[in-house]
Amino acid sequence: MKPPGPSRFLSALLFDVAPTDPVTYGGVAALLAAAGLVAPYLPARRALRIDPKVALAVE
Repeated sequence: MKPPGPSRFLSALLFDVAPTDPVTYGGVAALLAAAGLVAPYLPARRALRIDPKVALAVE
């Protein structure tokens, strides 16, 4: 039985990684989750420094 598509793709790109390696899939999931949490945080932190009255007056 052939492994599913993403597993086949992953095993073709990475050396010495089993197609069903749970540590690799867990690491990728954690990395994507961290990127998803950090990406909106940075612009939101910068937007908090702006006074809403000034922002609305410009528009």
